[in-house]
Amino acid sequence: MISASEPLPSDLATAHTMILAERAARVEAEALAARAVAESSSTEALIAHFKLEIERLRRALYGRRSEHKARLLEQMELQLEDLEAGATEDELAAEKAAARTQPVKSFERKRPSRKPFPDHLPRERVVIAATENCPCCGSAKLSKLGEDITETLEVIPRRWKVIQTVREKFSCRECETITQPPAPFHVTPRGFAGPNLLAMILFEKFGQHQPLNRQSERYRREGIDLSVSTLADQVGACTAALQPLHVLIEAHVLAAERLHGDDTTVPILAKGKTVTGHIWTYVRDDRPFDGRAPPAALYYASRDRRHEHPERHLEGFTGILQADAYSGYNGLYDPSRLAGAITPALCWAHSRRQFFELADIAANARRGKDAAAISPIALEAVKRIDALFDIERGINGMNADDRLRVRREQSAPLLAALEAWLRDERSRLSRSASVAKPIDYMLKRWDRFARFLDDGRICLTNNAAERALRGFALGRKSWLFAGSERGADRAAAMATLITTAKLNDVDPLAWLADVLTRIAQIPQSRLPELLPWRWAAEHGHRKLAA
Repeated sequence: MISASEPLPSDLATAHTMILAERAARVEAEALAARAVAESSSTEALIAHFKLEIERLRRALYGRRSEHKARLLEQMELQLEDLEAGATEDELAAEKAAARTQPVKSFERKRPSRKPFPDHLPRERVVIAATENCPCCGSAKLSKLGEDITETLEVIPRRWKVIQTVREKFSCRECETITQPPAPFHVTPRGFAGPNLLAMILFEKFGQHQPLNRQSERYRREGIDLSVSTLADQVGACTAALQPLHVLIEAHVLAAERLHGDDTTVPILAKGKTVTGHIWTYVRDDRPFDGRAPPAALYYASRDRRHEHPERHLEGFTGILQADAYSGYNGLYDPSRLAGAITPALCWAHSRRQFFELADIAANARRGKDAAAISPIALEAVKRIDALFDIERGINGMNADDRLRVRREQSAPLLAALEAWLRDERSRLSRSASVAKPIDYMLKRWDRFARFLDDGRICLTNNAAERALRGFALGRKSWLFAGSERGADRAAAMATLITTAKLNDVDPLAWLADVLTRIAQIPQSRLPELLPWRWAAEHGHRKLAA
């Protein structure tokens, strides 16, 4: 490297040579750094693997089968799962960096040995046809020397099999040149799992919220020994392979005119305890105002709920944000914001829920004598808000201009009457009145609640974002916590792909399997063809052609 004190060259050729040398040195340094990160990740994953094996042996020899011990082992398995996946991602990054420079060798991490496929599995031979003529001299006098077999573990809905891909090898009798078809493409480097199996593992983990340790147990019962470490290795490689699609979906979502935003808590394991992390979602769904852009959902993970997270997520967004009244969004609404102020719109379903809890007759009946009295003001507020929702149901799917026209004709008088009624009732209530809180919540933010009268693209609710987070809310009971911050990021990235597929009425399992088959062979310029909405159109054409 050239220090700042050294004199710069005066002629163009020397300067050009110096620039090339500096560039080569930088690429080599980046490759060495990536290799060091990969080595560190590999060592950490290997240590976690051996710790888990030691704990299993201790439990088998001396330990009691207590609930605490079982939970400890499950925590260690989840930690190992994230470490293995992260190590594979770092290894692939190191390989890419090493490919750019000659001095730095590619890094290949040590993995626990994998057992051979069981003999009882049926084998299906897929023979890659060899050329009929020698590619060197064109002679047709070819004699078979042998064949190389690559075994890939594949699953066909609950029926396991091993596909043997045969590459026949021939030699030319004229020039003695040996020819053989190229090796088959694997989704993951040194991969042994077929795309359908990989898609099932990913969908079970991130779509059905089944941790890898439970998947491993289920596969073992079916006669297939796939350890958590092996499965995590595949998850890490697939996440890296699918990253370009996540980038495309992210750009599509953030280019929207209007977004739904929300977040939910996700426990994240950190140094033997869990911290309350958060999963953020931003949903683009233009269908309510007859928008033609495909719907999509974008997820991010964070360790806490600080305001800088949504500010970073929506750094370049300038449209409408439908969200709750979380104060962390306020910086986005600031007119002095570098990219321009985002237009806020609040959720009527959220405010209605607060009134409904005070006017829920059915819930009060279940509580019996301990039930609080039904609030007549809350009951009236629910009825008035429901009248606005009735109008919205009639205009759902109409274009923005027609929606706005109907709202100004029908909803505006109801909204003005509701505001006047709320202010009148609030003036008669004390601070301690239970119904005062939901009234104040609305009146203090009335301009944001009434924003739907100014723009036909705005919805009355933020239900699109709440639906997008429902899977995480339900899944928490299954997987308990994310194994690490990096694991939470990985879950957010995969949830982006799976939820977007669902929003476009695409089977995530079939889509992932097809994408994993094609993504490494498709040019960068054609990657948008693999997006769920483009894939669905192409898949429909294929069915018609068939």
